[in-house]
Amino acid sequence: MSKRILIALMLIVSVIVAGCGPRRSSNSITVAGSTSVQPVAELMAERFSEKGSEIQVNVQGGGSSAGITAVKNGTADIGTSSRELQREEEEGIEKYEVARDGIVVVVNPKNSVLDLSKEQVRDIFSGKIRNWSQLGGKDQKILVVVREEGSGTRGAFEEIVMAPEKLAIDSIVQGSTGAVRQTVSSDPAAIGFISMASISSEVKAVKVDGARPDTESILSGAYKLARPFYFLTKGEPQGAIKDFIDYALGEEGKAVAKEAGLVTN
Repeated sequence: MSKRILIALMLIVSVIVAGCGPRRSSNSITVAGSTSVQPVAELMAERFSEKGSEIQVNVQGGGSSAGITAVKNGTADIGTSSRELQREEEEGIEKYEVARDGIVVVVNPKNSVLDLSKEQVRDIFSGKIRNWSQLGGKDQKILVVVREEGSGTRGAFEEIVMAPEKLAIDSIVQGSTGAVRQTVSSDPAAIGFISMASISSEVKAVKVDGARPDTESILSGAYKLARPFYFLTKGEPQGAIKDFIDYALGEEGKAVAKEAGLVTN
C-alpha cells in the first residue's frame, strides 16, 4: 500500500470518528438554571413549539448558580437566574430580563398572622423572633424553612430582606420551591419564602409592610420583595437561541409570563 493511500485512509477514518462524537443539534437548545424561572421557561417553550417552530427547547432546573455555570461552560445554551449576578459572574454573559417576580413570605393556612413588617420578617428568619405569640399568633415555636445556598430565590431574599443579618443556622433547608411550599403547607408553625409565580392554595401569603404581593404592588413599588427573572447567554445569541429569546422578550412571551403570574412592563 502506498504512503499516499495510507494517509488518505487515515483521514477518512478520522472524519468518521469525529462524526460519531456528541453533537448538539442546531434545532435543539437547552435552558437550565433557576427552579423559580423553570415553570415560565417551560410554558414559553411549549407555546413557542405550538407556533410551528422546529426548534426543540429543553428546560431544566438546578438553581441560579448552576444555570450561570452551565451557560459559561457550554452545557446549556441559555442559563436562567432569579437573582442579580455577582460581578465575577457577569464576565462574558449577556442578560435578558424576561419578567419580574415577587418573593412571597408564606405561612400555613391555619396561621392567623396576616401582615408582617420587613423588620419582623428579618427577625423571624434570623432567629431573633422564635414564637408566633410574639407576633400576635398562637403560642408555638416558629419553624423557619429556607432554600439551599445557590438558589436565586434565597440569594434575592438575603439581599433584599436579610442584609446584614444571616439566616438562622437551625432553619430547615429545602432544595426547591415546591419543597418549601410542601413543608409550610404541612406544618401550622412553619414559614418560608417562595416565588410569587409558585403561590397556591396550599399556603397563605402574608402582606409585608401592608402591601400585598401582587402585580399592581410590584409595579408601583409598594411591595419591596421583588427580583428579576433573567435569561443568560454566553456572548450575543445567534440562530435558534436568538429566536427563542426574541420570542420570550416579545409580546407573545410577555403574555405567557403574565399568564404564569409574573410581572412585565
